[in-house]
Amino acid sequence: MKGIILAAGKGTRLYPITHSVCKPLLPVYDKPMVYYPLALMLEMGITDILIIVPPDEQQQFENLLGRGEHFGARISYIRQFERRGIADAFILGEAFIGGDGVCLALGDNIFFGKDLRERLMSARESTAGATVFGCYMADPRPFGVVEFDKDGNVISLEEKPEAPKSHYIVPGLYFYDSRVAGIAKQVRPSARGELEITSVNNAYLERGDLRVVPLDKEITWFDTGNSSALLDAACAIRDYKKQTGEEVGCLEETAYKNGLIDREKLMATAERLKMSDYGKHLMHFAEKCGK
Repeated sequence: MKGIILAAGKGTRLYPITHSVCKPLLPVYDKPMVYYPLALMLEMGITDILIIVPPDEQQQFENLLGRGEHFGARISYIRQFERRGIADAFILGEAFIGGDGVCLALGDNIFFGKDLRERLMSARESTAGATVFGCYMADPRPFGVVEFDKDGNVISLEEKPEAPKSHYIVPGLYFYDSRVAGIAKQVRPSARGELEITSVNNAYLERGDLRVVPLDKEITWFDTGNSSALLDAACAIRDYKKQTGEEVGCLEETAYKNGLIDREKLMATAERLKMSDYGKHLMHFAEKCGK
């Protein structure tokens, strides 16, 4: 399976913060926002990753991530010149996807918590059709909303409904088979002029090939699209680390645990970043692994 991270948003809801830098490069606690979806990919063993970036900011991403060599990945980049909606990621990435399945992660969505890896691996291993997650929201209206029947089967998905049919929304992490680019090409723009990901999901639903996996309350999800959510996410990640001792979104630690890099490469990054809290954590982790 391949991975795509959609990181091309300008973050207009965060202006003036994002006037000079795009949203996925903003800090969330102790690391850039884009680290979090990238770490999810590595957690699943997905190492062939395409990052979709704004037309004038590819160099900033390359300065930050390179080509993935420090954490055992192969990263390529493609620029999105016109914002056309989430589903446009599959059209832009059609050649990259080829005949493989693909996981799409939004660059401003953050997931962490107990049993998350188990849910991720289950979704990755479902090679036919589409798998998305369902997350409870008190106010689901700004999102794509899932409707279930009394037996828990999905019967509809609706984008940003005024009268939601449930409190479950689809967060920004999606798994599809190789048909997804062709399906995305058939999607017509919505009233707001975008190729909606909900339309792609509905196409799979109509084929009987959509699976929605509800996330329990021990898994935390943030859409960091506004300043309050950005602050809440940073505080939650800090508190989670204090309470559990576990790091969230640490690329090199995740890569090492999953056999993508060796201890020598881990130590090299730790040494390079040793003046920061992130580097100190890596150094401590590397020393612990060497015992």
